[in-house]
Amino acid sequence: MRTPRRAARTAVLEPGGAVFLLRSDNSEVGVHWNMPGGGIEDGESPTAGAARELREETGWTDLAPGPLLCTWEHDFTWHGIPVRQSEHIYLGRGPRRDPVGDVGEAHRADGILDWRWWTPEQLADPAADPLWPPQLPGLLAAVRTDWLAGQDTVTPVHLGYVPNRPR
Repeated sequence: MRTPRRAARTAVLEPGGAVFLLRSDNSEVGVHWNMPGGGIEDGESPTAGAARELREETGWTDLAPGPLLCTWEHDFTWHGIPVRQSEHIYLGRGPRRDPVGDVGEAHRADGILDWRWWTPEQLADPAADPLWPPQLPGLLAAVRTDWLAGQDTVTPVHLGYVPNRPR
């Protein structure tokens, strides 16, 4: 039996189309890349949770989550507890830059190993470490041009439950 957990993330795109991702390690699923984000606190909306997590994991205080890109569910073990996580992933716009301030403690606590900006071509490389969600390259490709041109309307995609790839 897995414990339900709610989470929210932000896919930050820079003007050239690259997306900011964090490289994380998890005891159950191994090394993977995902967007800044994490658990939603009691009484917190998914949008507010995504904004808080974005600040905590990047130090960026000038960005906010925009429209909902997708929702999905997946299983993993969080600090020794098997969870089924239901995630909201939002789009965000921002400049290409490094995290700022002291994000080291948040990274250590969450198993974040590294970060980088990924171009659309790099996201499509099948030899790369797994992405959370695995459909991320296609989701971003479907909205990237309009989103970077300033369109703020996105039709969210509901992926449902996505099983992990075997380690």
